[in-house]
Amino acid sequence: MDNQYFLEMYGICKTFPGARVLNNVELKIKPGEVRALMGENGAGKSTLIKILGGIYSKDHGCGCIKINGKEVEINSVHDAMAHGISIIHQEICLAENMSVADNLFMGQEMLKKVKCFVDDKQMIKKAQQVIDSMGMDIDVRTKVGDLSIAKQQMVEICRALMYDSKLIVMDEPTSSLTQAEIEQLFAQIEKLKKSGIAIIYISHRMDEIFRIADSITVLRDGELIGTDLAANLDRDRLIAMMVGRELMEVQKTERKHELADECLVVKNLGNMKLRDINFSLRRGEILGFAGLVGAGRTELARAIFGIDRIDSGEIYINGEKVSIKNPRDAIARKIAYVPEDRKHEGLFLVHDIRYNISISILERFIKIVGVNRKKEQAILDEHREKLSIRMTSGDQKVQELSGGNQQKVLVSKWLATDPEILILDEPTRGIDVGAKAAIYRLIYDLAEQGVAIMLISSEMEEIINLSDRIIVMHEGEIAGELENRGTSESMQEEIMVLASGGRLNDER
Repeated sequence: MDNQYFLEMYGICKTFPGARVLNNVELKIKPGEVRALMGENGAGKSTLIKILGGIYSKDHGCGCIKINGKEVEINSVHDAMAHGISIIHQEICLAENMSVADNLFMGQEMLKKVKCFVDDKQMIKKAQQVIDSMGMDIDVRTKVGDLSIAKQQMVEICRALMYDSKLIVMDEPTSSLTQAEIEQLFAQIEKLKKSGIAIIYISHRMDEIFRIADSITVLRDGELIGTDLAANLDRDRLIAMMVGRELMEVQKTERKHELADECLVVKNLGNMKLRDINFSLRRGEILGFAGLVGAGRTELARAIFGIDRIDSGEIYINGEKVSIKNPRDAIARKIAYVPEDRKHEGLFLVHDIRYNISISILERFIKIVGVNRKKEQAILDEHREKLSIRMTSGDQKVQELSGGNQQKVLVSKWLATDPEILILDEPTRGIDVGAKAAIYRLIYDLAEQGVAIMLISSEMEEIINLSDRIIVMHEGEIAGELENRGTSESMQEEIMVLASGGRLNDER
């Protein structure tokens, strides 16, 4: 190939009503190169990728796209695939009622000699080979809806490999994966590199970027800030490029107040996925919940919030035994729950931002006739400022926001209820470093105000730096409880021992 680049994008612009989200952006990628695409939420990463994938069209007459040195038009997903481009989006896009094999072959089914019949046998055989090559223990005849989120993510990756792609875009591919699954993914990326496949890798996890990327491109506010070899950059310089300033990451800080009385006590709680759960939570306390994917942390949150049935045990709030049979009961008890899966469980994507933030407290705005728009707008303005939500107006549809700004809307929705107990399930998943810092400050501020916080996180540094105590779960049970001593390395080791089913020595 005479041209050294597989992909070249020059002068790419994209304008939506009222805002230009990309301005003269350039991106060039060689075969076999892993390029990290970095930037805060709203920087333009997703828009650029959607133009490359044929979901959006670039502004007319603005810029060009070249594949192997030849200018091309990409006006649809089919066009992108025809040019060897596959995109694995952050939000999982699989048919949950279909098998893994059917999902892998969707749109390119294998046919028998009699062309009107699908060759299910051969499809299952080939699909199983691809799944096995990734080191996954999955029967491809299984329905996708019966798989964990982590395994669904791996199926997405396998589907991209089925299309003989020359460039694969991976948007936050490890956000729902265990460490073992991440290692499998990285091993597969190395194989793809050696076979000449280029990869655009989008992630907010700095350790992943410096481990796997050959080069890094940074966008900020829709403009190209720069591209350099990963070896030429360090963590602080990369963050400064992304946010336009030096940024201090979360550090363990001394609490300014003594923890108050217990406001939540859980005794012997159990159901189909939980066994004999016992813990207490004090006002102003940040109680971390650590564990591997499937350990039962989310199931515990759902049970306390009344989403999942409780078969045994008791819950006490402010010393009073309560019955929480549904989320309405929980909200009435001043409990709020920010779920991990914002797309399916947290937000109304087709509705506007104002609707999403106010829906849980709608009774505050109801007048005899209609809605008090002034009060509703005041709540919107408060949380827009508090979390720096990037939006054109409160009438903007949530589905038009970046993933990070959607997460901020979700957090705002539950903060608007003025909770006394706040359950946060992976609150910074898919959020950039600047937004993470804002979320961390918010968590500390809420705790200082006396809000009791249950924090579920898979990021070890986050759980250690934010939490006063840490409960570690394993296979639906509490494996152990740790007082946070602030020594990160030893805490990480102890958490991983408990999370993997081990036991700590008596002397620590």
